[in-house]
Amino acid sequence: MHIAIDGPSGAGKSTVAKALAREMNCIYLDTGAMYRTVGLLATRLGVDTHDDKALAKMLKNAKIEVKLLPEGQHMLLNGEDVEGLIRNETIAMAASDVAVCPSVRKILVDIQRAIAEENDVVMDGRDIGTHVLPNAEYKFFVTASPEVRAKRRYDQLIKNGQEADYEQVLTDVKNRDYQDTHRAESPLQVAEDAVEVNTDGLTIEEEVSLLMAMTGQLLG
Repeated sequence: MHIAIDGPSGAGKSTVAKALAREMNCIYLDTGAMYRTVGLLATRLGVDTHDDKALAKMLKNAKIEVKLLPEGQHMLLNGEDVEGLIRNETIAMAASDVAVCPSVRKILVDIQRAIAEENDVVMDGRDIGTHVLPNAEYKFFVTASPEVRAKRRYDQLIKNGQEADYEQVLTDVKNRDYQDTHRAESPLQVAEDAVEVNTDGLTIEEEVSLLMAMTGQLLG
């Protein structure tokens, strides 16, 4: 069974995907973390995150792995657990940059599909329902206004003890939205057979409950 959850940054899709995976006893695969890992590597090596050829060359000598643990997914980069290093705004923007590059997408999509072939999965990202798993049995597109998503991200950063400026976070959200929806390779868009859910005005808990109820209806 495959459940695809797409949507823009900060829409809450990862939280929803994790909850659905627990409820459905499926593996949760955070595809965004894979692009963040590539972005981290490029940042470390000083590789231009917009240079497809340079990124492809970089990845030939890199080993990117998804480690599925009981407590959740961890990303390994050349054997190093980098999960704690990829959850910041700098790496998020680098991830959005590298996600535009065809070579990067092909390598990571192959990994994602290989995992899905062997497991029941809930997978979230930007192009899961449209490209990675176009035949997924259940598809959702989770969204919210840029302002709501920026506030959620700002609150999360503050809660985690990181310095943050709301206006800058909002600018970053809008910039990433533009880049994700205008990229030539698998842009962010709503799959024709996806159920679209706007979560403005909902708490994360209410969002999870809504998606759980909708999934239950679809499963019948």
